[in-house]
Amino acid sequence: MELFGVSVTFLALFAGFGVLIGLLFGFFGMGGSFLVTPALMVMGYETDVAVASGLAFVFATSVIATLKHRDLGQVDYKLGVLMIAGTTGGIEVGKIGLHFLQDLGLADTVVSVIYVLLLGGIGLFVTYTAMGDGDGGGLSPDHDEADGEIDADDIPDIAKKIQSYNIPPMMKLRGGIRVSLWLILGVAFATGLLSGFLGVGGGFIRMPALFYLIGVPVPIAVGTDLFEIVFSGGIGSFLYAMDGAVNLTIVVPLLAGSALGARLGAAATDLVNEDDIKVYFGVMLLLGSIAVAVRQVGNAIDVPVLQTVSLVIIVGAAVLVAGAVVVSSIRELRAESTTTTTSTAD
Repeated sequence: MELFGVSVTFLALFAGFGVLIGLLFGFFGMGGSFLVTPALMVMGYETDVAVASGLAFVFATSVIATLKHRDLGQVDYKLGVLMIAGTTGGIEVGKIGLHFLQDLGLADTVVSVIYVLLLGGIGLFVTYTAMGDGDGGGLSPDHDEADGEIDADDIPDIAKKIQSYNIPPMMKLRGGIRVSLWLILGVAFATGLLSGFLGVGGGFIRMPALFYLIGVPVPIAVGTDLFEIVFSGGIGSFLYAMDGAVNLTIVVPLLAGSALGARLGAAATDLVNEDDIKVYFGVMLLLGSIAVAVRQVGNAIDVPVLQTVSLVIIVGAAVLVAGAVVVSSIRELRAESTTTTTSTAD
């Protein structure tokens, strides 16, 4: 059976995939390019079509997720604009470094090693610190960090150190945070440098940087990161669309599913404990580093089946983490419902 000349099974498959990716994207502020582009390449699409269609999907999904985070008061527009400015400069410098290594014939090896080490390192660090914090280290889901002052105990030590430097002009961010404009731009430039060098969107770099280096609460870090992706993804997808590389039969069903998934994922950040968010994020990055390592080994020894194994690992990780997010959200909703019922009875 076909609809507009396209198989209904094909449309349903991509719509379901869109729900999964949208949920992760709305919850973490990253995940789209992690899954869509390699999946399309394994399915046989040309590289430029896979990259362009994935980028167009990420752009549209980030708009949907950002709107939901805005409704929850989890987007710091001032911080987002400053991060965009600093990241843009960093990306350009990163590209220069990448071209230099390409001229030396070392780009593929160096980038692959750094990418795996960075994914695994951030994943281990985030997971270890979140699990080590216990009950006292994270914000409870009913704490309104977007509107009020946040507890100093909830700010990582590195971020406290950065906030302690009084280098005018000082900027006040959501949650009562004060930090130097130059330090914000410095963090943005560093994350942009890595993004440009590695050739990735950088959501997995920016989100932890906003929390661990600047001290922004995790839900606001996710929302602000998504706000940035609206601009970077929009420019990139527009340029690819001008070349005719965006395949709408891929993008449209993906978006149909992600419209639901992104809003569910964004809403979940207001329910799930902040430490749980960090654990899920860390696990996703760890499994992602394994998937990338397997793919690079497959390329090095010319074993194509390892490309499929890599995809299975990352999709399996996405399903596992998305399931954990949904279960945690349902558990929190039930707990809130029980509390409300008990209070009413009293």
